[in-house]
Parts: sequence; structure tokens; C-alpha cells
Amino acid sequence: MSLPHAILTALLEKPSAGLDLTRRFDKSIGYFWSASHQQIYRELGKLEAEGHIRALPAEQPARGQKKSYEVLPAGRAELERWTAAAQDPKPHRDALLLRLRAAAVVGTAGLESDLRRHLDLHRRQLTEYEEIEKRDFPPGDDSAQTRLQHLVLRAGIELETFWTQWLTEALTQLPDLPDLPDPEA
Repeated sequence: MSLPHAILTALLEKPSAGLDLTRRFDKSIGYFWSASHQQIYRELGKLEAEGHIRALPAEQPARGQKKSYEVLPAGRAELERWTAAAQDPKPHRDALLLRLRAAAVVGTAGLESDLRRHLDLHRRQLTEYEEIEKRDFPPGDDSAQTRLQHLVLRAGIELETFWTQWLTEALTQLPDLPDLPDPEA
């Protein structure tokens, strides 16, 4: 149920056409709530049908013109309701952790290279988040909106920091693990 709320949030930040929204989504909300462009366009249609958003009137009607959307009072009320509602954390599912657990019974062949690949991906993401922080959150802007957006980015930075540290530790331990006994022996 969170995708419509992510879209409402983005449109409240700035009314946008679908294509502009998907581009903005890829550069911000998409870091922690991913959606394909098709999902976003489908959801825009649903939100419009529910009376939560509307297409802004075009200055000059033209066939094939981009529709820009804005949030209606009902959409803001829905976002306020959802924001205030309690929600339990979701269980974490990660195939890499499951693969490590499986390696405990079948061996670690091939795992080191993928751990290194994951480490590289997390390091790159951490660098990107840190660059966003330097660029978009200079000292002195203490508005509530900026502080909350920065908290979300800080969560991303802390998660990537965790993964880079954990993967580094896993890679140091992997060579020291004893070989598994041969189940056929």
C-alpha cells in the first residue's frame, strides 16, 4: 500500500507530469522504495480515479501532451492518515544472508566473489549518499522538511555503512573457515 503514498509525497513536494515524477522518483524516493515506471503510471491512474490527485489543466490542449498532476485535499488527507497510522516493521528478507546460511551446509565455493561484488555495490551506494548529503544538506537549513528528508538519507548512509562493515568482516572470515566434511564419506 506504500507506493500510492510515495507518489502522493512526491507530488506534494512538487506537482509533476508522470515522466518527470518517475525521474524524480528514481533520484530520491526510489532509493528506499523502488517502483517501475509502469507501476508509477498505473498508480497515477488509480489515484486520479480515487479522487486523490487530478491532472492540471493544460495551458494549450494538445494531443499527446504530458499531464501534470497535483494532490487534491482527499489525497493529502489520505497521506496524513497513513503517516499517522501505526505500522509494524517488516521482516528482513535477503537472499545473500540465506546463501551464507546454506553455505554452512554445502560449502562456500563461489561465495567470495559475490561477497566482493556486494561490497563494491554497497561502497558505491554509500559514496553516492554521502555526496547527496554534502550537496543537498548544507549546515544551517533547519526547516522541518529538510530535517526529515535528511533523517531518511542518514538512514540510508547508516545502512550502507553497516553493509560495508559487515561484508568486510565476512570476507576476512571466509578464508579461515574449515572445509566442510564430505557427506559421502
